[in-house]
Amino acid sequence: MSFIPPDFADFIAPDADRRRFIAEKLESLGIDYAFIPMEDSVHIYVKFPPSAYDPTFRIKTILVHYDRAENSPGANDNSAAIFQVFELLKKLKNFKGAHNMRIFFTDGEEMGALGGVADQGAFGIASRFKKLGIVNDDVFAVDSTGVGDVLVVSTTGTKAPGSAAFKKRFYDLYERTISLAKQVSPQKWVTCPVTYSDNAAFIASGIPAVAVTVLPKEEASALMRRVQRDKNFEKALLDHSLPSTDLLPITWRYMHTPFDTAETLTAEAFALMEKFLLALAENKTLAI
Repeated sequence: MSFIPPDFADFIAPDADRRRFIAEKLESLGIDYAFIPMEDSVHIYVKFPPSAYDPTFRIKTILVHYDRAENSPGANDNSAAIFQVFELLKKLKNFKGAHNMRIFFTDGEEMGALGGVADQGAFGIASRFKKLGIVNDDVFAVDSTGVGDVLVVSTTGTKAPGSAAFKKRFYDLYERTISLAKQVSPQKWVTCPVTYSDNAAFIASGIPAVAVTVLPKEEASALMRRVQRDKNFEKALLDHSLPSTDLLPITWRYMHTPFDTAETLTAEAFALMEKFLLALAENKTLAI
């Protein structure tokens, strides 16, 4: 599969030191970074020069987790997104003007699935943001974006509790993400519930965050129909209380299993996310 980088196999190997791999990749690209230890997690923060930022416009924060479930190659969850962000970084090196991107390779996302939001590695980042008063970034969790041809903007968070101010900020970000999805993939985009990723930690901290993923057209359509038919489906999905995994898209059933391999990945997903991430970098929204 020519669209998969030659070193992808090294990254998903069972004994891969994924943190060191990312660090060495950034060094090879000439991109500065910093390790950010927080409790049981070590995040990697991409350090752009001051010229990359213009205070007139919002900062766009990307969260892309590099940890994976035990005994899974993690090709789609979440190695594909890591390599898609690498491609974005190559473009940002020659970006004209300010791109206002802030990028974290996060650790411990899978711990949230085992415990709760407070156990999720990104919760530490969200807490730090809140303490510093950074609550107006556009925050995006990019997760499981290696399979399919339909861009999915998660509705997760649209029903989250919070103040009127939080809800207003969340819906503003959500609607602008939909607009960007329409721009990038006019005929192939949807909104539907997606299990929480790093966005959960930010939402729990009162900071709006939207998750973006990709699914094959047939699976995205079937998911939308199920949500429309079954009023309880969305809650059960987010609570991890579905009576059967057969109700999930096939792509999601492979996650956290030995079947999440490179052979499942598709060129369409990589091309789609390359367009989306670059469009996000080019997008400018006036700061509040």
